[in-house]
Amino acid sequence: MIRAQKIYKSFGSLQVLKGIDLEAGNSEVLSIVGASGAGKSSLLHILGTLSQPDSGTLLIDGIDVFKLNSDNLADFRNKKIGFVFQFHHLLPEFTALENVAIPALISGESMSKAKEKAKDILSFLGVGERLTHKPSQLSGGEQQRVAIARAIINNPTILFADEPSGNLDTNTKEEIHKLFFDLRDEFGQTIIIVTHDKDLAKMSDRVLEMRDGEFLL
Repeated sequence: MIRAQKIYKSFGSLQVLKGIDLEAGNSEVLSIVGASGAGKSSLLHILGTLSQPDSGTLLIDGIDVFKLNSDNLADFRNKKIGFVFQFHHLLPEFTALENVAIPALISGESMSKAKEKAKDILSFLGVGERLTHKPSQLSGGEQQRVAIARAIINNPTILFADEPSGNLDTNTKEEIHKLFFDLRDEFGQTIIIVTHDKDLAKMSDRVLEMRDGEFLL
């Protein structure tokens, strides 16, 4: 599903990625671990097409994504890729239902269809009773479930998660961890997780450790 080859990235004189090779299969849950500054988030942003490498190639579902023009890349990202971050980035003025519906509206769904899909996903994720609540009225775990619902509403092939449980309490963290595997089992997504959480990493199908911009062998 994902094949990255010889990915290099520098910021000024600091080389943060040093020729990364990575493959991830269909429906695989892969965790990337390592100390802060190892290059994990920089790699995730490139794999998710949010930033471009200085050199290297990235194929997602057979598409050489960095050969797409900006409009086609944005459309590919909207339809094929979902993102979950440590901080949920929900829009405070919108309800849970509206936040989740936004990516579907961007992809061309009607308002009624987008809201119907959002309601179904929020119910699947256990927050179906919180549709009309704004982010400030939700707990941290509920906010993250809404953010996950927003990430998967367009049924993406791949879900990227950057420290998805980093600011949650222990019980909520365990629920969110289990949720990723429920999503894989229900929707068959390939899931790439950057995490410091050893328990989450252990649950994954495979773990890669980064240090100083490279994977440890």
